[in-house]
Amino acid sequence: MFALVDVNNFYASCEQLWEPKLRNRPVVVLSNNDGCVVARSKEAKAIGVPMGAPWFKLREQAKQHRIIALSSNYELYASMSNRVVDVLRDFAPELEVYSIDESFLSLDGMSGISQGDLVAYGQQIRQRIAQWVGLPVCVGVGPSKTLAKFANHLAKKNASFQGVCDITVLSQAEQDRWMASNEVGEVWGVGRRISKRLGTMGINTVLDLKRADLEHIRRAFNVSLQKTVEELNGTSCLPLELMAPAKQQIMSSRSFGQPVYDLEELEEAVATYISRAAEKLRAQQSVAGAVTVAIMTNRFKEHEPQYHRSMVVSLPEPTADSRVLAAYAIRALKHMYRPGFEYKKAAVMLSELQPEGQRQACLWDEEADEVGRERSRRLMNVLDEVNARFGRGAVQLGALGTKPVWTMKRGRVSPRYTTRWEDVPKVAAH
Repeated sequence: MFALVDVNNFYASCEQLWEPKLRNRPVVVLSNNDGCVVARSKEAKAIGVPMGAPWFKLREQAKQHRIIALSSNYELYASMSNRVVDVLRDFAPELEVYSIDESFLSLDGMSGISQGDLVAYGQQIRQRIAQWVGLPVCVGVGPSKTLAKFANHLAKKNASFQGVCDITVLSQAEQDRWMASNEVGEVWGVGRRISKRLGTMGINTVLDLKRADLEHIRRAFNVSLQKTVEELNGTSCLPLELMAPAKQQIMSSRSFGQPVYDLEELEEAVATYISRAAEKLRAQQSVAGAVTVAIMTNRFKEHEPQYHRSMVVSLPEPTADSRVLAAYAIRALKHMYRPGFEYKKAAVMLSELQPEGQRQACLWDEEADEVGRERSRRLMNVLDEVNARFGRGAVQLGALGTKPVWTMKRGRVSPRYTTRWEDVPKVAAH
């Protein structure tokens, strides 16, 4: 048995939690550079604010309904996510953090809890998180991860479940009725493109997919969708991932807050992205054998000259040293850069990743290289420890600059209530 715990309207709920004036008000959270709506409070959903809508197109609707728009406060959301996970660890010995607002729990072998008590157990989870963290969650329970995910969808969309749905306590007729009333795109892992293909085969609802022929699905699609069908029929094919698998590629990319023309500013951006990617690389104890750098203009400004270019650099030796990675990335950037263009975005990617302890040794002067590698490891460890303790950017490469003008726009960002001392809420006596 699995449970999926999902925070409702996560970004918007975090904002409403820390600012009481936002409660019961329509709130939307915007994407990078305050572009599009990426999260909506239940009040914003009720008045029909669409997901992904450009904010500039909502100005009139915002005035009419007094919609509050906020920039994405990633530091706050990560902190609140960690608090939710800490609470969930008390409810199950095995847990998979699936995303920033979703976690799977294994309910197998839970002492003192019978299958009929799982709805009550789900309500305990909801109440504990609401009391200790302050966020609303829904819980879905099922014999497979896919069914737990679908049960969570039912709990979230139908008030009759009161926030918790154990699909196993529903009769087969009730399960079929709920599955027949939901489009196939509601199934975990079935995206828009697969839904379209399934529709041409007469598979339009969750129930249609559940009843589909396994062999036919495997031939028409792949083994992954075949497993999804098996999971819809109650066969668990997807175990919990207790340890997040090491990434095979690490990418860092952002659109600039304003157009960039100068090579120096592009170098600062690329060095910043490389530093962030290298930090993630070291966190999973890997090294990279290649670096990709890309720069591009704004393709939506069709009247402006366009220039897109990328380059892959193979490193002489795999490394996780931010200094080395930044040096090669900037070298590639200088080769690609062309003056006279209005650059909108840069991206870097670390690839050919391998475990740090299994890197290919150098044939020449191996002893000296090992001494250098050890010094590099120690320096990067100190860098990461200092930044973990005092905040990202406390110590950084000089190539990152001191006052970058290209950084992402977050003109509507709320205080970092849980990660910066100066933003900690203050209580005044009256």
